[in-house]
Formats: sequence, C-alpha cells, structure tokens
Amino acid sequence: MASWNSLGLEITYEAFGWIAFFSWSFSFYPQVILNYKRKSVVGLNFDFLVLNMTKHSSYLVYNAAMFFSPVIKRQYHEKYGFGEMIPVAANDVAFSVHAVALTAFTLFQVLIYERGSQKVSKTCIGITVIVFLYAVVCVFLAWPNHSWLWLISVFNTIQVIMTAIKYIPQAFMNFQRKSTVGWSIGNILLDLLGGVLNFGQMGVQSIDQETLVNFYGNFGKTLLSLEVVLFDILFIFQHYVLYPVKNEGNPTIMEENITPLINSEEKPQLANV
Repeated sequence: MASWNSLGLEITYEAFGWIAFFSWSFSFYPQVILNYKRKSVVGLNFDFLVLNMTKHSSYLVYNAAMFFSPVIKRQYHEKYGFGEMIPVAANDVAFSVHAVALTAFTLFQVLIYERGSQKVSKTCIGITVIVFLYAVVCVFLAWPNHSWLWLISVFNTIQVIMTAIKYIPQAFMNFQRKSTVGWSIGNILLDLLGGVLNFGQMGVQSIDQETLVNFYGNFGKTLLSLEVVLFDILFIFQHYVLYPVKNEGNPTIMEENITPLINSEEKPQLANV
C-alpha cells in the first residue's frame, strides 16, 4: 500500500484539502444569505440549481464509494497499481455531503421566496431525466460482473459533464439581463479558491509520489478543478467588468423585465399596496 515519502508534503496536502473543503463549503452560504436578505431568488438560475444537484449527487456517490469501499479500493489498485494512493481524501467526501445538503436547501428557498416568472427549463428537465436513466442502466450493467470501479467512474463522468454545463444557464442569464444581481459573487470567489487549492492538492501528491497517476486515475477531480477555475473567472469578469453593481443585496435595483407571480392587471386593487 502506498504511503507518503515526505511528511512536509503530506501536511501540505492535508492543509490544501481542508482549506479547499471549507472554501467550497462556505461558498454555498453567500447565495443562501443573499436569498434570505432579499426574500427573493430572482436572478438565480433554476437550471443551474437542478444541474448542480445532479452534479453533486453523482460526485457524492463517487467519493463515498471510492473512500469507504474495500472492494472498489482493491479494484483501483489492481488497475493502477498497488503502490498508488487512493485519489479521494476525507475532505472530498465531507465536501460532497455538505454540497448536496446546501444545494437542497437552496432549492427549498426557491419554493418559499419570490421567484418572478423563472422556472426550470424543459431542456434541463430532459438532461436530468436522461442522466438518471443512464445511471440506472449502468448499475444493471455493472451488477453481473461486479464492475464497481467502472460504475463509480460513470458517476464521476456525470459530475464532470454536469460541472461543464451547469454554469452555462447562469452565465447566459447574466448576459441576457446585463446584470449579476441575485447571483452572489461571494460564492464565486470562494469557489475559485477551492478549485485552485484542489488542483494544488493533486499536484502535491504527484510530487511526493513522482507520478501523474492521481491526475488521470481521478480525472473527474482534475477536470472539476479546471472547469471551476475557468467558469469562476468568467463570472468574476461579468460581475466586476461587464455588469458592475453597487449593492446587489438591495432588491430595489432590480431592473429585469420579469413577470411577477401576481399579475397587477388581474389584481388592480393591490397595485398601490
């Protein structure tokens, strides 16, 4: 079984991992707090939330299975070598559990706060259904031969694909509205820090082990970090350069042409309330 060659690199690896965990975990809270303060989720793309839940759920399956299952660990070592370290750390599992919980809570906020005419698109619903059916089919395919490493790699692939597409609806909405109001930049800044540290964590392990196996042995984590960094840079550019705002927490600055939940023409007596 592989072990660390350098105590200093091991400590650095753990430090990077847990700082990334707290950074990524805290990145969910600015959006939750912003929704609470505004009592509104207008400006937060619902497709992003649904795709994000699909992504994090898939990533939780992969991380938990790889970290806790002796069978999957054995299959990983048989494929990549018994001298290789498992590329999933405790902080990866902790992050996934927290991410699923906070994304679910944000979805709950969608149900209780003002949301204008926003709704989940048919395209997003279709993608989610296809992903679910694909996962179910893969479970049945893996079952006869106990191909569990292959199966969790499927979930890893799903999370990579979801990461690649989940930001697109929000980025496009920001472009259409020419505004990032309702979309928390605090979320993005913490997300970027987590992505950079996550990638750095893998680099530290590669230096210690003198191999790049952990990069392609857990390609999902590698691509996740790269995708996060690229999209976060895009959102930062949108927020600070293209569509800067002075106070995104003030709902009175909302200028989007969004249909309210209650039509003022149907309820004229409420117009001056």
